[in-house]
Amino acid sequence: MKGKNVGFVSTRFAGIDGVSLEASKWSEVLEQNGHNCFWFAGELDRNPEKSFLEPKAHFQHTQSQWINSQIFGKTGRKHTTTELIHALRSYLKIQLYNFINQFHIDLLIVENALTIPLNISLGLALTETIAETEIPTIAHHHDFYWERDRFSVNAVSDYLRMAFPPNLPSIRHVVINSEAMEQLALRTGISSIIVPNILDFDHPPVVDEKKVLAFRKSIGLNPDDKIVLQPTRIIQRKGIEQAIELVKGLKDPRYKLVISHEAGDEGFEYAQWLKNYALERGVDLRMLTTQISDPWNGNGNYQTEYTLWDIYPCADFITYPSLCEGFGNALIEAVYFKKPILVNRYATFIKDIEPKGFELIVMDGFLTKNTVHKTKEIIESPELKRKMVNTNYEVASRHYSYSVLRNQLNTMMNDFTFQQKQQISNSEPDSQHVIYLKRGPSPIHYDRSMEKVTMDVSE
Repeated sequence: MKGKNVGFVSTRFAGIDGVSLEASKWSEVLEQNGHNCFWFAGELDRNPEKSFLEPKAHFQHTQSQWINSQIFGKTGRKHTTTELIHALRSYLKIQLYNFINQFHIDLLIVENALTIPLNISLGLALTETIAETEIPTIAHHHDFYWERDRFSVNAVSDYLRMAFPPNLPSIRHVVINSEAMEQLALRTGISSIIVPNILDFDHPPVVDEKKVLAFRKSIGLNPDDKIVLQPTRIIQRKGIEQAIELVKGLKDPRYKLVISHEAGDEGFEYAQWLKNYALERGVDLRMLTTQISDPWNGNGNYQTEYTLWDIYPCADFITYPSLCEGFGNALIEAVYFKKPILVNRYATFIKDIEPKGFELIVMDGFLTKNTVHKTKEIIESPELKRKMVNTNYEVASRHYSYSVLRNQLNTMMNDFTFQQKQQISNSEPDSQHVIYLKRGPSPIHYDRSMEKVTMDVSE
């Protein structure tokens, strides 16, 4: 297939959250196949020459946060809230058209922005843009709103049915586990395919020993200290308190618990609670304050000292006691770096990953003395550890390699006709604004007075 211009769209492509990392892997596979990738989001650490930064697309933008405070945990929606949702939708829709035009996008890949309503206006804008242009789109769903308690009570069920996700003929839907596929079909009638999270198991990681030593020194470790690494964001469903209990159970002051990701996505209260919890149990907890970057995008225009790939080699053991995961990036990353790992048996792990035949230390919701004993046994026995990690690498190579993604992407892209149909949709002129929507090289013109409601409400 001739190379296409692929536009990735989300609220954020920055840092080392699961969505950003997986998008980076998809883009690497696509570019290996001769396609060009471009980026649209509210926060970006990608190549600026291939990026379209729109701060209002971010889920942490003040307008989105205000909207979310008015629609989640509530059953009624005020007129002013509806007006702001649509004013922001209209603005973002124009920016999406500009992105498509500027980079001559042939295919959109929407990463979670049509899945979870952190920026509901962006989801609505994407739905309308895709419907109007019929642009071929892959909607990559990581975690649906019905999987999160925080969205169960809401005042926007009409918008959720419309856009999270939309059922449009030009969209191919991709999920990351079998439960999501079943629930999507049951709740919406939408069919999907499963594409698990992947890594390049055909090419083992290259470890920079100097970076490893520099990182250990940067967080104040002594040469004989050992790292138990929790490679997740600091949010409550990651079960980090169980990792603290594990380190306490090891009863060895050389073991330090290091959390690789920064706090902030869901506030800082849990992070503070963890600090107090670790202090009470005599556990040395290190939360990284320096920004750690995505190892696939060359840091974009962010000047970060370390990538996630500089941290994994430092670890003596990995903890992943997560209560709920769409897939489990950290699990596959630990296998890639041949590290032993403790995993809580979350639902997706039980159904999709455990049957593959991995050799792991597992817990079932709580930590037992036997689990701690097994952990010590693996850590202290190089032979048992080597056998475990080599078996896991072999299993992952069969099921979670780049070739799995490459085959499925080729199938989906061949399924699209990629006929560049130019469609023009003109809104009716009125005193508020006039929008000329057109696919192709022509720019979109609009009257900024359409943002008036947004400005009034935000004030």
